[in-house]
Amino acid sequence: MVPTPWSLTRDMASELISAAVLAPSSHNTQPWIFRVRGPCIDLLADRTRALPANDPDDRELTISCACALFNLRVAAAHARLAATLHRPAGLADPDCLATVELAPALESGAALAALFEAVASRRTYRKTFAARPVAAGVLDTLAEATRLEGAWLHPLTGDAQRRRAAELVAEGDEMQWDDPAWRRELAAWMHPRHRGDGLALPGLAVPLAQAVVRTFDMGHGVGARDRQLADASPVLAILGTPGDGLVDWIAAGQALQRLLLTAHLHGLQASYLNQPIEVAPLRPRLQQLTWRPGFTQLLLRLGYPEGEVPAAPRRPLAEVIETPE
Repeated sequence: MVPTPWSLTRDMASELISAAVLAPSSHNTQPWIFRVRGPCIDLLADRTRALPANDPDDRELTISCACALFNLRVAAAHARLAATLHRPAGLADPDCLATVELAPALESGAALAALFEAVASRRTYRKTFAARPVAAGVLDTLAEATRLEGAWLHPLTGDAQRRRAAELVAEGDEMQWDDPAWRRELAAWMHPRHRGDGLALPGLAVPLAQAVVRTFDMGHGVGARDRQLADASPVLAILGTPGDGLVDWIAAGQALQRLLLTAHLHGLQASYLNQPIEVAPLRPRLQQLTWRPGFTQLLLRLGYPEGEVPAAPRRPLAEVIETPE
């Protein structure tokens, strides 16, 4: 008698994907689809949620999807499932970024499972951090977390480096806000919280906020605010990769999520100041601050939060899961 092949149940798949979708994404677009088939979950990029003005190459979209991929691996380890990662060869399905093949685990995935408790409580913290330094040993742990996923972390430690990074952030703000297409795209992703995605605002405020953003170039004021946030952050760090293709972006996303979850277990939260990477002429200038080969993918600010911030809204699972007919 031939044994029945092991397969994911609907409930198991839902539990894993419920954790995956708690990953961060640019403008909270949540640009992912999960296709469940037998013991496998395919991660697909949902390019209907792309940001062509902010992210013309889908680089950040891919990084966001890879953050969700790492959460899926963590949830699998927590559920005592072994997760084997396959990356599709060729261009038969260019939207399929990875396939995770799952099976009952023969060995413990304790290192990944230990991160599970941080998945639901991690937040993107855009406020000013507490005036409390982050220990060098914690930074070493975060650097190791990124290394394990094929990326590198470069904390900006000197005053001149930090000041230059803050200047580039402000310059990037001014260049982005000067672009009407970029402002229209930002406004389009301002949604009432009940929508389940986008940059959540109180429902009555959305039309006014959208009109203001579309109409007025606020780059100077936003740049000044972001420069202050950068200056006051206990840690500014660049996350980078050896190359700058699809494989590198997937590595960057998984490294980012591993870093974020590890940081949260140490009491830290993070947010992003990616303007100098999103504005192409500024990216090499930010890279120069690292004095190392490779490509900058993200500029992070990390520190100890003062108080709680609400979780960003999420779409219903039914909108992000595909199952065979």
